[in-house]
Amino acid sequence: MNDEQHTPDERIEKEKESTKSDFWELLKFTLIALIIVIPIRLFVAQPFVVSGASMHPTFENGDYLIVDEISYRFHDPQRGDVIILRPPTNTSTFYIKRIVGLPGERISFDNDTITVYNEANPDGVSWIEPYIGDAPTTNFDVSLDEDEYFVLGDNRNASSDSRSWGPLPAENIVGRPAIRLLPTREIGILPGDYKLAENE
Repeated sequence: MNDEQHTPDERIEKEKESTKSDFWELLKFTLIALIIVIPIRLFVAQPFVVSGASMHPTFENGDYLIVDEISYRFHDPQRGDVIILRPPTNTSTFYIKRIVGLPGERISFDNDTITVYNEANPDGVSWIEPYIGDAPTTNFDVSLDEDEYFVLGDNRNASSDSRSWGPLPAENIVGRPAIRLLPTREIGILPGDYKLAENE
């Protein structure tokens, strides 16, 4: 019997060893994948599916987003940012809104015009919002604490936002949309990102 030939028992034993080796390789791969993926899923990024029309036309019902949960640990949210948040009235759910007012500012609404008062603009400045269509008539004035933001939906006529449940505590901000994956025709990085210009 040469080296290439084996008895049936030897072949069975080698197959068992090969199966055992394959199993441990698969187990190691799975464990390594979990060690990498779970922290990313919990602390860095997570999926989010848009529900409802509150951000139309920027986001539509069913849009599939990947949310960046880490950037705001290194810099503060900015005016115009779209964010994923937990509303203070129901922290078990998630909303998608846009930041209009920053901590320490006073925000005034006069019909469809938003005026912001802050240290840089003590007399107030209004902002061009290219992402909204028709906006409802709104008149009120609110001052934000140093840890509060004022957020609105782009579709002002169909949005539950800071107009109804008040300023958003900074701790309720989850992150910002980093990538839109669906629909495929709208795939992009930082979807809905606008740099607001002053309304002169």
